This record gives sequence, C-alpha cells and structure tokens, in this order.
Amino acid sequence: MQINFFKYQGTGNDFVMIDNRSNTFPKNNTKLIEFLCDRRFGIGGDGLILLENHEKYDFTMVYYNSDGSTSTMCGNGGRCLVAFAKQLGVIENEAHFEASDGYHYAKFENKLIALQMIDVDVVKHFDTHEFIYTGSPHHVQLVEDLEHFDVKTNGAKLRYSDLYDASGCNINFVEQMDADTFSVRTYERGVEDETLSCGTGATGVAIAMHSTFKTDAKRVNINVLGGKLTISFDIENNMYKNVFLTGPAEMVFGGSIEV
Repeated sequence: MQINFFKYQGTGNDFVMIDNRSNTFPKNNTKLIEFLCDRRFGIGGDGLILLENHEKYDFTMVYYNSDGSTSTMCGNGGRCLVAFAKQLGVIENEAHFEASDGYHYAKFENKLIALQMIDVDVVKHFDTHEFIYTGSPHHVQLVEDLEHFDVKTNGAKLRYSDLYDASGCNINFVEQMDADTFSVRTYERGVEDETLSCGTGATGVAIAMHSTFKTDAKRVNINVLGGKLTISFDIENNMYKNVFLTGPAEMVFGGSIEV
C-alpha cells in the first residue's frame, strides 16, 4: 500500500497530513499510524491528521497522537490543516471545519493563520496550578527558571498522578516574562514527551493567566520552544469568547511511503 502525505509544522509542532477525502486510509490501524509518526522508521511527527469531507463545512479534521491513539483537539494541528486545505484547493482564505470538539472557523492573516477556539467558561483554581479545557485538558503551573526546568520528568509525574484519571492531562509549565508575555513548555500526553509547541496549551495558559490576574491583556503573547503564538479573546458574562490562536503553519515536505 502506498500512502501520499505532506509534512507540516506550526511553531515546531509537526504533523503528517493525509488527504482522506476518498476515505481509503485505514483509520483503525493504530500500528500504522504509530509507524508513520515514528521519527526513525517512518515519516516523523507529533501527530497524524486526516482531512476528510464534511456534509456542511469545508472539511473534517481527524487527529491522532503519535502513539496511534485518537485524541482531542490540537490547535497547532488545526492551523496546519487549514494551510493544507488551502494547498489542496479546498478553501481560499477562510475555513469552516469540524474537529473533535466541534465547529471551528479560521482565517489567513498575512502569513499567519488565526484559528478560533472553543469558548471557555470555567478555569479551575488549585493551590499549585490551574486546570482548563480548551478542546483538550490542560494543567497550567507557574515555575521559576523555565529554561532549565526538567519538563519531561516533572510533566510525566503530573500526567500520571492521582490528579488525573487514566486518560491523563497535558502539562504546561509557565514563566511570566512581562505584563502580556509568557514563556511555556508543554509535556503532551499521547506524545509522552515535551513538544516544541502546543496550541491548545498556549490558549489555556493565556486564559489561565488572565483569570488569575497575572495579566489584564486580552491579547497575550506566548513564547514556545518552536516560536511565538498569540492568543486573543473577549470576555462576556465571565466567559472567554472569540478566542483566537494565531501563528505560522508551514509545509515542510511531501512524498509517498510504501507500507
């Protein structure tokens, strides 16, 4: 079997992209998906994304973790899929699509892609951290000297701790840089390691920092290892609405692989 693919990345969060509008990809083959995401034996990626038809919107987003498991929403993956859809000619400068957490709108802003995320009405506050759901579950915790922090060890401990059930949680470690800028490093479940960027995590950090009065900005800059993201939002009746995750999404290469 020969599979045609493209590789995309958004601030270093990289994905194997496959056009599955013909519905020929074996979606239940977990081992195949894991192989395609393997950086040594396969193509390599933090996840695999299928672009599929939708009866109402421009397309459907189907996302898999690099271990082959199905996953919740991926913000950077969503932005990359919008770029892929434009490359395929499915859209022009705007997109309407459905993902695991529902409907999304996206638009091109110069060379960046702004993706509308779900509304957020609850941020759970704890003594050591915040918990927020932005299409995926996120633990947000302030730390000092983030540059030298052991993200993989500490992230794994929290991801598998009694704080969360068997499905786990993504773990974000945060350091405030100035009034509206935060640096973030994220341990992602499914990847089971630190990634260079996490879009839903960056979104969660921005909202969590606003909700805990670390910033009063409604446009928050997030530094990740793979670059910079911007999260903007409005607040209506204690709900975060019109939440947009904005950043780059670029094609790296394309090809075919025999499996």
